[in-house]
Amino acid sequence: MTTTFGILFFEGTEELDAIGPWEVFTMASKERDDIAVVSISEHGGTVTCNKGMRIVMDHSIADAPKLDVLLVPGGMGTRTEVDNPALLSWIAEVAKGCQWVTSVCTGSLLLAEAGPAAGKRITTHWGAIEMVRKRGKAGEVLENVRYVRDGNVVSSAGVSAGIDMSLWLIGEMYEPAFARKVQRNMEYDPAPPYSAEV
Repeated sequence: MTTTFGILFFEGTEELDAIGPWEVFTMASKERDDIAVVSISEHGGTVTCNKGMRIVMDHSIADAPKLDVLLVPGGMGTRTEVDNPALLSWIAEVAKGCQWVTSVCTGSLLLAEAGPAAGKRITTHWGAIEMVRKRGKAGEVLENVRYVRDGNVVSSAGVSAGIDMSLWLIGEMYEPAFARKVQRNMEYDPAPPYSAEV
């Protein structure tokens, strides 16, 4: 039985918020033939991301397949989409059938507004913590964490943190050894902090 990972896009999506998890999930799919990964936007077609990358979607929300995992990225576009009833309603409905509902950066703003993360512990990019708190939908907005799980909702901090969260998710869904293999295949071995001057 195929497990389908759906990554939501919208105008102004932060590129790595979506592409980091895409890399993790599709790298996992190279090792297992029971994983599918699809891109989805409200209207399908081409989406222009925050820094100008243009991506052609696999589906619109009208024809998207049933998802087992939903990932909602962040980016400046979330400031508009948080007031988009069509997209919020779709997130709320699709989330009911998902095993996992996830976000990167200010994608958690959309999950809280749509309902899946309402009243839950979430996180976001450090620069958006107060903005998300002021919306008042989340139970608690955590600082200084890469990702946090509350039930089947997993939210990560900004940009590169989505890779860490996605690897954790693959480890939870399959096994840690498989997630480590995916990580090795990606050659993802970060060593923060920035150390060029050392």
